[in-house]
Amino acid sequence: MNKSELIDAIATSADIPKAVAGRALDAVIESVTDALKSGDSVVLVGFGTFQVKERAERTGRNPQSGEAIKISAAKIPGFKPGKNLKEAVNKLEKGSKAAASKPAKSTKKAAN
Repeated sequence: MNKSELIDAIATSADIPKAVAGRALDAVIESVTDALKSGDSVVLVGFGTFQVKERAERTGRNPQSGEAIKISAAKIPGFKPGKNLKEAVNKLEKGSKAAASKPAKSTKKAAN
C-alpha cells in the first residue's frame, strides 16, 4: 500500500473527503517526525512505538576495493510493533499458504 492508497483507505474508513484524510495523514507523519527529531518516542498503544535508536561507529568494507572504511555513528528511527499488531499479523499468516505448507504435527505415538 502506498501513501495515496492509505489516504483512500482513511477517507473511506472515516467517511471524510480524501483531501481531509491527506492533510490528517501528513499531520500525523509530521508530528511523529518532530517528536523523533526532539528525542521523544511516540507510543500508539496496541499498534507500536516509534523511537530513535543510536547506532555506534563501526568499521566497514568498501565492496569494490575491500578497503576498510570508518562508518560514523548515527541516530536511526525505529519501530517496535505492539501486541495487537503482532497478533493481527500472525492471525493473517495462519490462514496463508505459508502456514498451510508447514507439515502437520503427527498425533501417532512412537512404538516402544
